[in-house]
Amino acid sequence: MYVLFLAQEANVKGMELEKEISQKKFKSEFQKASLNLMFTSSWLVNRHKDFFKPFGITPQQYNVLRILRGSYPNSMSTSDIKSRMLDKNSDVSRIVDRITLKAWAEKKVRLSDRRLVDVQISNEGLELLEAMDAQMDTIDQSLGQLNQEEAKKLNQLLDKVRNN
Repeated sequence: MYVLFLAQEANVKGMELEKEISQKKFKSEFQKASLNLMFTSSWLVNRHKDFFKPFGITPQQYNVLRILRGSYPNSMSTSDIKSRMLDKNSDVSRIVDRITLKAWAEKKVRLSDRRLVDVQISNEGLELLEAMDAQMDTIDQSLGQLNQEEAKKLNQLLDKVRNN
């Protein structure tokens, strides 16, 4: 709802939910806002996937690498990584295995408890993220119709929705 308001307020022409999903009536503005959030989320996810493809990385792998970079030079347990994931349903063990195979991270079994694995981003992983950071503006520009204050307000509204 607020996204559409912002688009109209800024005289932005283009995608309106009604046209995009070929639906003219909604039960309420709340239903429309909910659908708009899901639609916009999917749209953003697809933009991210397209951005990540040339780097040979998935959004989930990117998320894990960013989490690991945040704790660098320390390592993290897979359960700590999972608690910070954007997608809480991700299979962190599988993702860690894949990024380890690509040499973007290293994992070590804890000597005190062999069931636990600690993961640390590798130099190759840091270099990959650095290369991606240099081009990440293209993704951030997905919200380019918003000014700084509108983006801040959108963040506040989305936080408010999740805190319900």
